[in-house]
Amino acid sequence: MYGVSGTGAVVGEEWGARAARSRALAVLRVRGRALGLAVLPAAVAVVLYAGGATGHFTGAGWDTARWVVTVLAILVLLSATAVALVVARARPAATPTVELSETAAPDLYRLVRDLADRLDVPAPSAIALTPDCDSWLEDRTHRAHRSLRTAPDGDDAPVLVIGSPFLWWMRVAELRAVLAPVVAGTGPAAHPDIAAARRFVRGLDAAVAVPETPGLDPFRRLGAHGVGRVARVLLRACRGHAGEMERGVAAAGSERAQTVDYGVRIVAQEQVGLAYAGWDRLLTRVALPAWRMGRWPAKLDAGVVSALTELSRRDRLADGFSSRLGERPACDLLEEPGAVDEATSLLAARLFHGGPAEAGPDWSPVEWSQYPEEVVDRKWRTDAARLHEVLDRLGVADSTAGSPSASGGPTLTRVMAHLSTTPPAPGTDTPDPEGRRASQDPLDPQDPHDSEEVSEEVSEEAVEGTVEETSGEAAAPASFSDSPGDGLDDRLDDVLDDEPHANPAADALAAALSALLAREEAAREARAAEAAKTARTSAPAPGGTSPHVAVSGPDGPLPLFPLQPPRTGRDLLADHVTAMVCCAAVDTAEAIPGLDWLDGPALLVGGERTVDLGPRVLALVEDGDPEPLRAWLARTGVRPEKPVRLV
Repeated sequence: MYGVSGTGAVVGEEWGARAARSRALAVLRVRGRALGLAVLPAAVAVVLYAGGATGHFTGAGWDTARWVVTVLAILVLLSATAVALVVARARPAATPTVELSETAAPDLYRLVRDLADRLDVPAPSAIALTPDCDSWLEDRTHRAHRSLRTAPDGDDAPVLVIGSPFLWWMRVAELRAVLAPVVAGTGPAAHPDIAAARRFVRGLDAAVAVPETPGLDPFRRLGAHGVGRVARVLLRACRGHAGEMERGVAAAGSERAQTVDYGVRIVAQEQVGLAYAGWDRLLTRVALPAWRMGRWPAKLDAGVVSALTELSRRDRLADGFSSRLGERPACDLLEEPGAVDEATSLLAARLFHGGPAEAGPDWSPVEWSQYPEEVVDRKWRTDAARLHEVLDRLGVADSTAGSPSASGGPTLTRVMAHLSTTPPAPGTDTPDPEGRRASQDPLDPQDPHDSEEVSEEVSEEAVEGTVEETSGEAAAPASFSDSPGDGLDDRLDDVLDDEPHANPAADALAAALSALLAREEAAREARAAEAAKTARTSAPAPGGTSPHVAVSGPDGPLPLFPLQPPRTGRDLLADHVTAMVCCAAVDTAEAIPGLDWLDGPALLVGGERTVDLGPRVLALVEDGDPEPLRAWLARTGVRPEKPVRLV
């Protein structure tokens, strides 16, 4: 009645397996109740017709009841059939992964099969890699996922998904110990009740997303919304049982895996946490700046080894971890580790940043040896050029215009003088454009009249530079709106920090920078959307494959997992001022751009990484105090009055 199969089967003696099967039966009972509710009007109609045929239910009233119940039964059955078809045919979510065929990793397949034999469970049907520090089993038996499968069509075992950082950081024995509880989960997954419950839950989850499918006409979209509502009700009814079922499967796998490499697993779990910390720092501090520049590091997994080795060198708690590097790494189980690393690195860029599916002129790989020159130096000079572009549009004069050493190029002195709320250093004074002396900074509180006048002028120009929201169109990144639109004050409040600051020049500059970056981002998204539209409408060549869709994945738009929230205006301004300081240091003090595996782009002065620049830049941006930065520039030999080279 409830669609329960294999009620006499026994999963095993593990408590978790029995609990999982019990919860699976509860999920299937929800399905059975829904089916019973759908056929109830038809059953009532059959009873009414039977009563009429036997002479028990006769008369006009019973005839009307038979017709009403018959029409209701037909409508309910048609609706239930539509819901069942949508749930059965809906495309379940699939994790974007890099598929590994057995020819690409024969040793890894051999290790997994040997592990399954020792655990006395079915072996996974295939192996895939994901750019994340986690491992799990994923069912890809649905016909929509056949293109992702590398196993034969008759193999219904789940796919083993392994986090790619584990292969490069862990040793072979550690990887086997970590995968043991995961592989042990194939035993409970093979039980008919658990498999049926999982298929039902995945189908409901996929049916909920059907109304959002693009290309539906209004009538079909209306029907899809109705199906989605029914699926959401059923999903809510079995959500608790499904969660407990998965916990039972995990407990069963953990219990069964205790007989395999239990001692090694305790040590390996420490490496899992360490790998996660290093991977997170590598993505957010090292890879993200490169992705924003249109470059993607091609060896992220190899980079996590360098990052964790650097962490073990700095952190006394990680002492001894780097000594493991003498053992055989798990990536030796792959035939071509470099090619696999490049594929997972590109997938990481798509998942966490939304980059294109393949390399191109504006999306090219970069090696770690080229990172300082191709990413760090280019990022600094691009940010410095953007900063001076905004200063030009705000009408900020160059403070070195009257000095003998000035050559008309962009200088750090110009930025410092604009952001300073204290008088500039001797030698940086310049005549005022209207004939007044500029021996004092325009925003000096000692001159209230000048401070108020210039603050109003800068704030007004910043408001004029704030762009209006665009819908569907992206204006040129290098232009500002000539007239302010409605609600500009609210948008400026969103850009600036909530706490009050004592530097109005920094507020205006941060707002203008945010506006320019918003335009550039809108233009980039418009180009990506146009590329996606072109890819969707392009027909594949005869005998070829469909083109890749830009910023799109198997389950929706990418990035699926953005790494960082949007930066505030103050953060953007501090980053741009830091970039300007680094450009001046490289051009005038023989400093060089470098790569820190834990902190990303770094400025190397005399071969040593600069660690005290950030607080000095914040003092200038937040408080308008240039003295800490001036002292640092004098100590390192940087000449702020010299023009720097921009992109």
